[in-house]
This record gives sequence, structure tokens and C-alpha cells, in this order.
Amino acid sequence: MRHWMFLACLLWAGFVGARTERVIIQGDHGKLVADLQTPGVMPRKCPIVILCHGFTGNRNGGLEESIARGLEVLGIASIRFDFNGHGESEGDFQQMTVPNEIEDARHVYDWVRRDGRFGKIGIEGHSQGGVVTAMLAGLLGEKALQGGVVLLAPAGVIRDDAIRGQTGGQQGSLADPQDPPEYVEVWGHRLGRDYIKTAFWLPIYETAAGYKGPACIIHGTSDRTVPYTYGLRFHQQWKKSEWHLLDHYDHGFSPHPEEAVKLAIEFFVRQLRR
Repeated sequence: MRHWMFLACLLWAGFVGARTERVIIQGDHGKLVADLQTPGVMPRKCPIVILCHGFTGNRNGGLEESIARGLEVLGIASIRFDFNGHGESEGDFQQMTVPNEIEDARHVYDWVRRDGRFGKIGIEGHSQGGVVTAMLAGLLGEKALQGGVVLLAPAGVIRDDAIRGQTGGQQGSLADPQDPPEYVEVWGHRLGRDYIKTAFWLPIYETAAGYKGPACIIHGTSDRTVPYTYGLRFHQQWKKSEWHLLDHYDHGFSPHPEEAVKLAIEFFVRQLRR
């Protein structure tokens, strides 16, 4: 009984004193807007998770904000940000590419390391943010990310789509993907020529192979945007990873996105509290 009362008090203290701070970080294509969430009871060298949204998304709402809230009450900080050309961050969406998003995420990682308040760092990414996360993890290595890596429906299909000339699905169909036009219309956005050309040669799994640490990959069997086999390939490549295949869940983890959020939080708690 006393144990549960103590835990309840700890969670309440973390929730009541929790703080969200707006942070501006210089990115690859201009300034990035981020939300830094810290728990009410913040230990010295507080663990923290970097959260990376998907293609055409932003830092507000969705899976990343839900993960941030769950971590906050458990005494873990988080920082979620808008990639260049998305949300409130600077930059033109038409100039956005996966490589410059990787550089954005690297700038956020460097900011966290320089800040001085934080200890172990983990990172999460959904969809295209999952590809960015996986590739950055491969570049940084496991010593830099002692809090582990979570991939939610990672869009390893990006390169194959570009090669097939179906960037962004049928909306972005191309006659010659090696010589794309200045832009194509995808989901109400202008996807630029550089995005398509870099995606064609993008070494997703080759770069991600540089990461050897713990990871958690979560995917749905009903994901039509990114078939689950692309997530499974990360699991097969990363020997210290765990694999969660959610039956009948789509790319955004409907009908119950909270299940993917719960799995991600549980993984980070295990890694960051070691």
C-alpha cells in the first residue's frame, strides 16, 4: 500500500510541476521551433527523448505529443520539433529532403548535449521521421544514444517508391524519376526535385547499420503507406531490437494509437532508467 501511495505522489508531482518551454534551434535550412517538456521533479542529468514527426506532419498532436506527455509524468524529459518547411519552423517545404532533415535532427541532438541539464538520450521517429531517426542513429552510434531508438512505422519504402517513380504514392507519379520536374504535388504540398533525386539513392538501411544498440520497432499489418516488411527489415538488421507487429493497425496506428505510444514509453523507461 505504501509503495503505491509513494508512486502516486511521484507521478502527481511530475505532472503538477511539469513545464513546456519553447526553444529555437538553428537547423539545416533555418531556425527550428521546438517544445522542450521537463517533469516537475527533474533529477540532475535528467534523461531525455528526441521526438521526430513524419512527412507533412508537425510537432503538435499525434504520436509524438502523446509520447511526450507519457514520459513527462514518469520523470523523463522530451523535445519535439518541426522539421524545416514544416509547422512553425523556417524553410520551404519544396526544399526539404531526407538528408537535410537528418541534419535538422542532428542539430537538435547537439543542442540537447550542449544544454547541460540532460543525461542519457533516446530518440523516436514516425514514418519519414523514423527513417531520419534510424539513419541518424547509424551515424551517431549507440554510445551517443544510450536511451535507445524507437521507430514507429519507419518509411523504409521511400527509396523504392522513388525508384518506381511513385513518390508520395500515385499523386506523385513520375515518368522519369531520375529526371524529375521542379516539383510534384503530393498531399497538397510541393515536393521538390532535390527530395526525389536524393530519395532515389538514399542509403537507408546501409546507414542505419552503424547503430548497434537497443531499439524498438513498431508497425501495423494494415499499413498501406509503408508495408510492415520495411519495419521488419530494421528489426532483422538490428540484433538488439525488439519487434512489435500490431494486427489490423494502419500507418497512424488506428484504431488505437495509444497502444503504440504505450509500447514506446515502456521501452524508453527500461532504457533510460538503467
